[in-house]
Amino acid sequence: MNDSTFNTYLRRKAQAVNYNLQQIIDFQETNKELKDAINYTLGTPGKRIRSVLVIWCFELFKDKPDHNVDMASAAIELVHTYSLVHDDLPAMDNDDMRRGVPTCHKVFDEGTAILAGDALLTLAFEVLAREIEPAEKAVKLIGQLAHDAGPTGMIGGQMADLIAEKNVCDKKTLEYIHINKTAKMFRCAAAMGAICGGASKKQYECLCEYGLKIGLCFQIADDILDVSASSEQLGKTAGKDVAAKKCTYPSVVGIEKAREIQKKLTEEAVEALSPFGKKADTLRQLANALLERKK
Repeated sequence: MNDSTFNTYLRRKAQAVNYNLQQIIDFQETNKELKDAINYTLGTPGKRIRSVLVIWCFELFKDKPDHNVDMASAAIELVHTYSLVHDDLPAMDNDDMRRGVPTCHKVFDEGTAILAGDALLTLAFEVLAREIEPAEKAVKLIGQLAHDAGPTGMIGGQMADLIAEKNVCDKKTLEYIHINKTAKMFRCAAAMGAICGGASKKQYECLCEYGLKIGLCFQIADDILDVSASSEQLGKTAGKDVAAKKCTYPSVVGIEKAREIQKKLTEEAVEALSPFGKKADTLRQLANALLERKK
């Protein structure tokens, strides 16, 4: 499919994810202030790439989404959104804008933003435990998400990112941060789709490799865009990585080398899909779209 058709297809999948997220939030009985903050953060115009990745990986094995993959794709978005809310806080990246609108702590307050993030994270695991059947599949999905989002994944990467601001960054540290902070959640999305679809061990491993490669490519693109794009393009403050002395690919290896690494990662991601034949063409197009993204 051409780029326009692909983008339309991505948006339609994202709309389905948004519907499921809203159904989950509407079901929650909590105080109005917390619900307002949760609805605000989930209502910002995100692309839902990780959620859609869950669905597209699942569709390698099944023709149409089912309840399990609907809930798994919602769960990973709940965790991703929580991470953005906390990442924007003054103690972390201290950003006033996210996805083109004011961040949660600017619209509400820091305490509410912290609690909204906590609620989103906790709710993700409740959804998986309550909605996924059979129980064995729920356990696998919970374990996968906890592993890739926790101290051996995203949180560990974020901690290393904070530490690196106070030290000279080398390539080994850079790779550790980006693989853990960002790429493992893409791997998680691919893995959750594989689990929901009943993938074999080999198929699961191929999709995990694909997810990790495109996730790292996605983060390198973020690094490059931080120094080459405007705040309007990004939907968040441009140039913050440089100002905060973040450990990024442009700062460590330079922009041209970073682009070379991106291209190689995309090629490796596409190669990992070879066992799936033409059924994986949408995933191949996603890999190339992430390589070419401008915002």
